[in-house]
Amino acid sequence: MSTVAAPLQRTSMLRPKYFLFAFVGLMLAYVLRHNESFLIHRSDPVWHHYQPFKWWLLPHGVAGACALLLGPMQFSDRLRRRFTKLHRVVGRIYVGAVLIVGPIGAYIQYFEERMGGPRSFSVAAAVDAVLLMLTTAIAFAFILNGKVQQHRQWMTRSFAVALVFLEVRVILGVTRWENLGTPAVETVVWTCLAFSLLAADIVLQFQEMHRTRPVPSRAQTVSR
Repeated sequence: MSTVAAPLQRTSMLRPKYFLFAFVGLMLAYVLRHNESFLIHRSDPVWHHYQPFKWWLLPHGVAGACALLLGPMQFSDRLRRRFTKLHRVVGRIYVGAVLIVGPIGAYIQYFEERMGGPRSFSVAAAVDAVLLMLTTAIAFAFILNGKVQQHRQWMTRSFAVALVFLEVRVILGVTRWENLGTPAVETVVWTCLAFSLLAADIVLQFQEMHRTRPVPSRAQTVSR
């Protein structure tokens, strides 16, 4: 009689990451409706605020949209196996988008500081940009050296930092804390930024735990 332990096979289509990406989609839809609806209303008063740096918003918005929409595709095992070339192209677009959205976002926030905005927002935008570009660069360097596992780990961290843009706006909008003034907004921004990498590592540890957990197989008795 022999008992063999086999790795846990997750064959169900209802994997946790699908629920996570569905939630990301819901956050994106909420932000588009709650925060970015001015894009289709030219008479919205917020355009007067954006007027001095409106042309910087175009590359910033396009690059940010590419990072948020293309990021989840990079975590698809099916896409990576069946369409390896597409996976690489999308990955390079993501890297390029990050290198655009980070510095421009920091510059726009600095521009707003010159218009009377708090300096803490400029610092937060700069920290966010550095974290986003650094985690992405590390992920890219690992894949160039053929280290796939480390690449996926750092891509998870990169996307977690990218999601700060959505998380801040969803939390402020749903809780109505956006009406409490600058201190409340600052608190949410720094909290989301501080916990972004921790959240990514929690996801990575959860995946590792379920990937390596053994399951007992049926005992097979061979009689001759």
